[in-house]
Amino acid sequence: MTDRRKGQIGLIFVTMIWGSGFVVSAISLEYFSPYQILTMRFLLAFILMGAIFFGQLKHATKKTYLKGIGLGTILYLAFLFQTVGLVYTTPSKNAFLTAFNVVLVPFIGALFFRRKVTAPAIVGALLSISGIAVISLTDFHSVNFGDMLTLLCALFFALQIIFTNRFVLGENIYALTTIQMGTAAVLGVIVSLARGEFVFSAAGEGYFSIFYLGTVSTMLGFLIQTASQQFTKEAETAIILSMEAVFGMIASALFLREAITLRMLIGAALILAGVLVVELKPKTTMTDRKSITDIQD
Repeated sequence: MTDRRKGQIGLIFVTMIWGSGFVVSAISLEYFSPYQILTMRFLLAFILMGAIFFGQLKHATKKTYLKGIGLGTILYLAFLFQTVGLVYTTPSKNAFLTAFNVVLVPFIGALFFRRKVTAPAIVGALLSISGIAVISLTDFHSVNFGDMLTLLCALFFALQIIFTNRFVLGENIYALTTIQMGTAAVLGVIVSLARGEFVFSAAGEGYFSIFYLGTVSTMLGFLIQTASQQFTKEAETAIILSMEAVFGMIASALFLREAITLRMLIGAALILAGVLVVELKPKTTMTDRKSITDIQD
């Protein structure tokens, strides 16, 4: 199995993890505010990763710390804009506009990092975002303040994918991801304290959902994402991650007993078509990818 294929499989596994996280997030929102959830999931992930990879952190370079802090800041801002945006817009518009990062990634890469925008990447991105729209979008009559905040969220998620791709080559992924989680946790604590929401009390089910979000969705999910992006390009990464909507739909049907409609199946088919358009193009070797990165750097 090639390294590229391992990266693709890893990213698909991440979408399965994050798709199941939709269900767990819905449960956690019955007990905690969105800001509390963000704080606890990142804090738990950082504590566990810090304990496991303490030795890696001790030997991490200043460059690794700077990269991790940058990624953690981008990541938390993405979640923050998504959370605040949801206050002012509908869940369906929030989900659709968040997924707009699929379209933004290749064009940001081309505009600022001289990445070539290929026809398969454009077609794949458009198919994927169309599928997400079919699955999640139920109304879009006008653009409001919440929609603009959610578009900022999509921009930051796109930047997180792009900069992870640029930062991960030749880095200690365990230290890099741990520092990223630590930065997001610190920002989460600051925001929770500023909002007066740092007191947490809930039933066992609420804390179980936080445990899952912190350990599986956050720690495991972002660790696998970081490791996988060593072997995939950013446009490819964004399109594969759009499958999160498909697995979220499946998880909702299995655990929340939500009905899967024909519209959802059409949306899932469009997303899968977008992934296949990108994955069936001629392969780019890791040697070629590193050469391109060296030229850009």
